Amino acid sequence: MLPSAKLVAHLALARRCLHTTASVAKSQSGRYKISPKGDRPLTYEMANPPHQIAHRKAWNSWNTSNLEGELRPSQTMLEDDFIRRFMAGTWHGLVLSEVIIKRQHNHVRIAAIISRSIPARKMYFLIGYCEELLAYWLQCPVTLELQTTDDRKDVIFKYI
Repeated sequence: MLPSAKLVAHLALARRCLHTTASVAKSQSGRYKISPKGDRPLTYEMANPPHQIAHRKAWNSWNTSNLEGELRPSQTMLEDDFIRRFMAGTWHGLVLSEVIIKRQHNHVRIAAIISRSIPARKMYFLIGYCEELLAYWLQCPVTLELQTTDDRKDVIFKYI
C-alpha cells in the first residue's frame, strides 16, 4: 500500500470514530415532563419555559446586586433563599404559588398567592409576624403583598 493511501485510510477510520447526535444538543433543564394521563397541574410560572423569562414571565427575584461593581450578590441570593424558606415554613401548606421577592432601594416586597383556609385573625397575625421578623433580620423595611384564593385549582394554568 502506498503511504498516501495508508494515510487516507487512517483518516477515514479516524473520522468514523466520532459520533454526534441531535439529542446531545437538546435543552432539557427547566421543563416539566408530560405525564401519561395529562393530569400534572402547572402554574403560570411553571408553564413557561426558561427561555421565555422577560418575554412572557418575569424573574422570581428582582434586585440589582448582580450588576458589575455591586458589593453583595451572594448575600442577596442567600437572603432570598432564606425568605422563601421562612415563608414556606411560616405559611405551612398555604403558599400556592412561587414567592416573588422585589427589592427597591432599601425596601423588600414579598408577593405570593396563599390559600384562604385559615381565619382572618390568624392571617393578619402571620402577616405582621413575618414582616416584623424579616425586617429585624434583614435590617430593612419588609412588606408582604399577599393575594388569597379559596381553591387551589384557581392557581393552575394548564395540565400536561
